[in-house]
Amino acid sequence: QVQLAESGGGLVQAGGSLRLSCRASGLTSSIRDMAWYRQTPGNAREMVARISRPGATTYAESVKGRFTITRDNAEKSIDLQMDSLKPEDTAVYYCMVERNGRTYWGLGTQVTVSS
Repeated sequence: QVQLAESGGGLVQAGGSLRLSCRASGLTSSIRDMAWYRQTPGNAREMVARISRPGATTYAESVKGRFTITRDNAEKSIDLQMDSLKPEDTAVYYCMVERNGRTYWGLGTQVTVSS
C-alpha cells in the first residue's frame, strides 16, 4: 500500500499564490506517474498537473502558465506551485500516484480563492 500526505491548502485572494505538497510513504518503490487532481461539488475529478518519474509534465489547459508541478524522487514527493490564482481554482485538491498498475489517492486539501 501507498499512503499519501498532502499539505499546503488554504484561503487566498485572487492573484495570490499557494504551494501544495504531497509525500508518499509505505510501498513507494516503482512509483511511476504522480499528479494533482481537483474536484468541486457535483463535478468529476479533473487532472490539474501530472509528472512522470523522469520529469515529463502535463498540465490542464486552464492552469498552464500559472501552475508548476515538481517532483523529488528521492523524497517520493511532489509539489504544486500555484500562482495567479483565480476564484475558479477553488476546489479540493488530491494527490495521486500510480504504482504497479494501481492508483492511490490522498485525502485531499481544500484550496479556496476569494475574489
